[in-house]
Amino acid sequence: MPRASRIAAMGGALFFAVVVVLLARPATAAELAILRNGFTIRHEHRLMMGTTTRLYLAADDSNFTDVPTEEITGYEKDLSLPVPVPANSHASNPAASVSAKSEFAKSGLAKSGSAKSGPAPPLNEVVNVASAAYHLDPDLVNSVIHAESGFNAHAVSPKGARGLMQLMPGTASQLGVNDSFDPQANVTGGSRYLRELLERYDFDLVKALAAYNAGPERVEQYRGVPPFRETRAYVARIVHEYNTKKTAQEKAAKQKAASARAPSKAPSKAPNKTSNGAQGSAKPAGAAVAAESPR
Repeated sequence: MPRASRIAAMGGALFFAVVVVLLARPATAAELAILRNGFTIRHEHRLMMGTTTRLYLAADDSNFTDVPTEEITGYEKDLSLPVPVPANSHASNPAASVSAKSEFAKSGLAKSGSAKSGPAPPLNEVVNVASAAYHLDPDLVNSVIHAESGFNAHAVSPKGARGLMQLMPGTASQLGVNDSFDPQANVTGGSRYLRELLERYDFDLVKALAAYNAGPERVEQYRGVPPFRETRAYVARIVHEYNTKKTAQEKAAKQKAASARAPSKAPSKAPNKTSNGAQGSAKPAGAAVAAESPR
């Protein structure tokens, strides 16, 4: 075969191979998975795995979140600017906290993970550190996270709020949060914002929660909780959940204290006799110490 013909043939084969490779790669155009609860999850591509759909948050498959397929109502193209996901970022691991694990399961999102080593701090640790920094009850912060995102670190609301504590881009910027999808940054910023609102309203939790949901301007406009169904349901849900946790903790503490005060059921020893034949009772080993009551 003439040299020119061989070169042309090789060029044609190479072009064909490149086309095949390009066609074989999965589509990586960013999409938004629309969930039943109204949130959306931005992802690069997805993979169906039976009753679960894996949403890949980065083009290199290093980050992903698994969602029950039935919780996804549809998909649409993401026309907004892409939000970078750090290569070493990991979604929260609610399994580290018993309460977070159960609430996360109720939210309908199965699990998140990363193909790379070096796990991020568990969510309960992130919440505890942020709560301590801003003098908040971790149970309260967890209740806010549950109401805001259902423990989904990559949740995006229809209005654009992002992450675990659903920070709006403007609010996140004011709080110094550069990546709202980073659990540590998001929870730290959200906890700081919640603390600021509590101080603003003289630690009136109801007003602070209403402002977190609807904005301080609305709370001041209506001199209290705005007459919005969403806001009132939001405040009621968090207050009810938080009070339920506190009631359960107080009950457990009382039961523990009662157990500590209960007399020992061990059989007593036979009475000792003194040298003159009189019977004497053994001295008690020591008084039981009651469990410390919660603050």
